Parts: sequence; C-alpha cells; structure tokens
Amino acid sequence: MIHSVDLYSKNRIIKVVNILTTGEEMTKYNKSEAELEAIFQQKIDSEQKIEPKDWMPEAYRKNLIRQMSQHAHSEIIGMQPEGNFITRAPSLRRKTVLLSKVQDEGGHGLYLYSATETLGIERSELISALQSGQAKYASIFNYPAQTWGDMGAIGWLVDGAAIVNQVSLQRTSYGPYARGMIRICKEESFHQRQGYVIMMELAKGTPAQKQMAQDSLNRFYWPSLMMFGPHDSESAHSAKSMKWKIKRETNDDLRQKFIDQTAPQIAYLGLEHPDKDLVWNEEKGQHDSGEIDWEEFYAVINGNGHSNRQRIQHHVKAHEEGAWVRDAMSEYKQKKLQRKINAETAA
Repeated sequence: MIHSVDLYSKNRIIKVVNILTTGEEMTKYNKSEAELEAIFQQKIDSEQKIEPKDWMPEAYRKNLIRQMSQHAHSEIIGMQPEGNFITRAPSLRRKTVLLSKVQDEGGHGLYLYSATETLGIERSELISALQSGQAKYASIFNYPAQTWGDMGAIGWLVDGAAIVNQVSLQRTSYGPYARGMIRICKEESFHQRQGYVIMMELAKGTPAQKQMAQDSLNRFYWPSLMMFGPHDSESAHSAKSMKWKIKRETNDDLRQKFIDQTAPQIAYLGLEHPDKDLVWNEEKGQHDSGEIDWEEFYAVINGNGHSNRQRIQHHVKAHEEGAWVRDAMSEYKQKKLQRKINAETAA
C-alpha cells in the first residue's frame, strides 16, 4: 500500500510518501486484509473522509488515480479551445474575462494533479499516460471551437455540466479531492455565468448573432450530455465508485439534473432546443429526452474525434517547450538546498 502525506505551506505542497505493502499494513494494525477492508468501508459508510495516511484498498487508490487524473487532464486540455480565442475576443473586457477563465482552468488542473500525487504517483507518470493516450479526458474537448458563440456555449454548457458533477464531488470520500473541489466549484460557477452572458448578448443581438448562438448550442448540447459518461448499466466503474462514495450520484441522475436545469435556460434565450424529443413528464417531475448518439461518444473517447490528435500534439509541444522552466526550477531548488546544508555545516 502507498501512503502520501501532504505538508502544506503557503505556496506549495510538499509530498511525503511512505510505501507500505498490504502485508506490512496487516502487521502494523495486527489485522487481516479483510478486517482492514471492513474498517475502511465502515469509515466510508459513516461519512468519514479517507486521508492520504489512512489505509485504503489498492483498487480504491487506483480508481481514485484514474478519476482524479482524468479530471486534471480535462482541465488542462480544456484550456486549448478557449485559449485560441483570447486574441480574437470582440472587446478588451471579453478578452480579460476569457484570459482569467483560462488561467483558472490551469489552476484547477494543478490542484487536481497535486491531490492525485497524494496517492503516491508522480505527476510525470500522469502526464506520460495522457500523452501516450493511456489516460482519458473529457470527450467534449475533442470538439473544435469555431466561433465566438462557442465561447458562450462552452462556458454555459460545458462548465455547467461540470458544475452539476463537481458539486457532488465536494462530498467525495477522499479528503484532498473533496477539499480541492470547493474552490474549483466556486470558480466554475463564474465560468458558467460568463458563458451564459455571452449567449444572452448574442441571442438578443442581430439575426446573424442569434444564429451564431443557435449554431453553438446545436453543436455543444449533445456532447455536453456525453460528459456524464455512459449509462450506469454500461459503466465499468460506477458501481465501485458509488460503493466507495468516490462518486455520490450516478451518471444518469447527474445527466438528468443537467437536462432539467438547461431546458428553461434555453427557453429564456429564445433559442430552439436541440433535442426535438424533449418533453416535460409531469408524473416523474422531470423531462423525458431523446437518446444520445453513443456511437459518436465512443468514437471520440477512443481517439477518433475532430480534434483528438491536435489536442495531444499541442500538449506535447507545450510540455517539451516548457522543459527548460522545469529544469531551471529543479536546479534552483537543489542549489537552495545545498546552500542551506552548507550554512548548517558551517554553523
């Protein structure tokens, strides 16, 4: 078993990793693996947070690494379609707002990478898995942003879908992940609002501007629904994630919340809803909706979307071009440490 303990300072997180096998844990606690698992599940069931120093099943750790790193990758890759529009924003105000939003997304990625590292995995491993295609990220970011209206749709729909999912993650069972989500959710709420403001301005503008908003809505609505993942019956991870309270709500329940909250927002904009089968079900107290194109979903997550290759190529290029910065920081850290050692030796 791998334990990581975070020591927090004002500007950084220092990770201390202790590697203990399950056998060593059994000796330490004088309990069998089954007993340790029972105690672990009891903590989960009683709504106690699991912390990096706590014993956890290896499958729990791996599940967390998969989900948290995928979340981090999505934040970082998600900077690309919006970052491309910073220089093309229609006004200085729009430019500064979009710049702030993209910067926030980068910060979210760093929070999540740091939280994932508390599980005993190096960031370099996470980045390597992303660039090799082994690790996934949100499929929505493999769709190209073509117009300024897409900046509104991404902020409103994509970040809106993220908020629906992430609000429940503030109650996830792993402490560092849950605490990180509190700040992320606050900032994502701003992102969603700025996106909806863009859509409102376009919707009440010229006929061409309203058509731009409609086109962006049409292209991003269905991919936004896909962000919640496959139906629960077809998800490989949902059952375990729900048992361990890594996830607090199912894919289908979260998707339904998003559908219900988005329908009146679309009506307020005066735009046509992309789902022609959408109807209000009075008995259920929710909307009945059309079926998602799951063939498209699986094609995109398997690397055959519009921008899959472009997104990874850009990430690899930026990562390689930034190597000198990481090397300089590492060298400076070593020199600073050596000066401290020399000073202590001299004293």
